[in-house]
Amino acid sequence: MGRRNLSPIVKEVLVHFLKKPATQKYPEVKPEIPDGFRGKQVFDINLCVGCGLCSRDCPSGAIEMIEVDGKKRPHFHLDLCIFCYQCAESCPRNAIKSSKIFELASAQKSDLFLKPQPSLQKEGVKK
Repeated sequence: MGRRNLSPIVKEVLVHFLKKPATQKYPEVKPEIPDGFRGKQVFDINLCVGCGLCSRDCPSGAIEMIEVDGKKRPHFHLDLCIFCYQCAESCPRNAIKSSKIFELASAQKSDLFLKPQPSLQKEGVKK
């Protein structure tokens, strides 16, 4: 009896069975986020002057200006955001920064709104 030939599919399975997996064990093992990643926006209301440039320049219309503490402040709709960060580029005071927060999936649409919170410094409380 001669040597049995394995089918090409079986050969392929055996080759890949011994290789390192191509996928990661997420969410058990969190991925390493590279520098420059554009995650959820971080907004510092104390730096904002309420100029509205972020809202005006947003290509997807994901920012609306709402009144907080007597001034207009940006309200981010992350469900519309394309994470281009034109808002951060347009902000003259650097009140909008990127973060490494990428887990934004939610069953509640209201979780995808980044609302400006009233300033605690106005009430005499330091952050």
